[in-house]
Amino acid sequence: MVKRVKLADVTEDNWEAVVDLELDEAQEDLVASNAYSLAESKFDPDARPRAVYAGKRVVGFLMYEVRKAKDKSRKASIYRFMIDRKYQGKGYGREALARALDEIKAIPRMRKITIRYMAENPIAKSFYGSFGFVEVGRDEDDEVIAELKL
Repeated sequence: MVKRVKLADVTEDNWEAVVDLELDEAQEDLVASNAYSLAESKFDPDARPRAVYAGKRVVGFLMYEVRKAKDKSRKASIYRFMIDRKYQGKGYGREALARALDEIKAIPRMRKITIRYMAENPIAKSFYGSFGFVEVGRDEDDEVIAELKL
């Protein structure tokens, strides 16, 4: 049974736990490090870094940004998402993404959410597809872009 999963701000109290999260060796090239992502968030005012909690334990990390379009609608992009190797396969990732989608959908005038992943990651395609994300192209780094229209 999955412990209740919640998202929380990354703060001075939990940032080290976020940085200490680990992926399996085979996954390390699939996502930027959490330390890099937290540094990046300090220079991107649109970045929203989120610690993934199962109960009182930090089990993952995700980061997204929200931008306004010319018509004043909004779109979000989830561009970092990971669950620590010790907690993978236990349902935490599915619950964390569901919480992130709920959080993003609650933002007024949100019209779409995109997510990016490496083409070499077939598990990501199936996982995100199960939430309704549809592949729409590639970005400048040749990562797959999948979109969820709201």
